[in-house]
Order: sequence, then C-alpha cells, then structure tokens
Amino acid sequence: MKVAAIQMVSGTSLERNLAQARNLLDQARHAGAELAVLPEYFGFMGERDADKLLIAETPGRGKMQDALADAARELGLWIVGGTVPLATDDPRRAANATLVYDPSGRCVARYDKIHLFRFHDGQRAYDEAAVLKPGEQPVAFALTDRAGVAWRVGLSVCYDLRFPELYRLLAADVLVVPAAFTYVTGQAHWEVLLRARAIENLAFVVASAQGGQHENGRQTWGQSMVIDPWGVVLAQQATGPGVVVAELDRQRQLEVRHRLPALEHRRL
Repeated sequence: MKVAAIQMVSGTSLERNLAQARNLLDQARHAGAELAVLPEYFGFMGERDADKLLIAETPGRGKMQDALADAARELGLWIVGGTVPLATDDPRRAANATLVYDPSGRCVARYDKIHLFRFHDGQRAYDEAAVLKPGEQPVAFALTDRAGVAWRVGLSVCYDLRFPELYRLLAADVLVVPAAFTYVTGQAHWEVLLRARAIENLAFVVASAQGGQHENGRQTWGQSMVIDPWGVVLAQQATGPGVVVAELDRQRQLEVRHRLPALEHRRL
C-alpha cells in the first residue's frame, strides 16, 4: 500500500491552508497513495494559542471537516486529517482532534490528543493545556487496501510520541503521527523517537509534520518521513510543503515480525 506523509507550513489564513492541503492531497493521489496523512494544525496556525478557540468547529460541521470529507470522497483516498480544533463542553478549551475519513467521505474515527505539550527553555514557552482539553482513549481503525490486505492503523499526535505505552496499547501495523514539533525539540529528538516507535512495535510509521518558518513567528522542524518496521527511513522531506510517498510492504513486516518475535516475548 502506498502512503503519503504530507508536510505543510500552515499560516493564519484558513482558506489558504485548506487550498494548499487540497493541492498536496491531489499530488498524493496522483502519486498512487491510498492513505494520506496531513500534519497537526494543517488548517490553522494562529498568532496566539487561544486563536484555536476562535475557529473550533462543532463535531460533524465546519469548513475543515467539510474540506476533509470532500477531498476523501472526490480523490478516493483514506485521509488522516492531521488535527482539527473541535469544540468541547468547556468553552475555554478545545479538543485537538485527529479525524479519519474513508474514500466515501465518511468520518470513521476520531482521536483526541491525550498528551499535551509543555516546554520552557528560558526563551520559548508552550503550554497546550491552557487552551486544549486532553483526550482519554487510544484509537485505531481498520483499513483494507486495494489489494485486499487488512491493516490496523493507530492514531497519535506530536507530543504523544514521547509516551511509548500509548503505542503498545494501539497494537497497530501502521502508526501515524501528525505533528508540529518545535525546531529545538525536533532537531534533538524527532527522528530518534519515530524510529524507536517503529522498531519496538515492529510497525510502519507515517509522520507528517509542519516544517518551516510560520507567519506567526514560530519555526517547526519538519522532516516528515515514512519508516519501516526495522527502523529504516523509506522516504523523507526536510522542510517546506511537500508530499513524502512510500510503499508499505506487508510481507516485509510479517517477515520482520517472524524473524524477531519481540511482540510475543513481552512479559509486563
């Protein structure tokens, strides 16, 4: 199955971001992808964290959700919609939600980011919990590709990457990681954490990132990539908008899991 990790440098205009996302999804489809993954906050990177609350959509309604559903249906793609801010029962906080659409345009899964990022190094400070409500449940969905191969796809977002217990619970064949890693933390840890999650779970990893200098002054690390169950980076893009396409070979995964049955050896 061909997959596409889509990299963006989203700005403050929802309309421009949605247009760019659609263009990149078109490219993914023309490259033969069956599954495309958009980055975290693909639709909007505001001037302030609280701006997420201004565009938070009601679940099932809104421009971002409509755009994802339309693209999935019109392109015949499975789309993991990065993240979309969704309204919650707390008007001060939104959910940072990953929504999955099947090729008919139907939303088949929702995952609310569980682990919320906080970081302070004396120069930069982030605290997602100030405006986001954490999720509580791991989520995976089933996908059957055109060849009839069934895949279990586990959902995670950005900072989740630092919590390996989540990925154990997902028990997936493919792990997706939409992200907007900061330049500082991405440079230090992004690739090594992604490769570790692939190796320890003997799973493919599809990581779609924000990558570049944003209108709001923020700089994100980029380096969107697809990794195989042995930890080999199959395809990668450093910075800027683009589409990273790679083939997921299920037979390769089965062979790796047979040669090194580490998942069967767990005792804790």
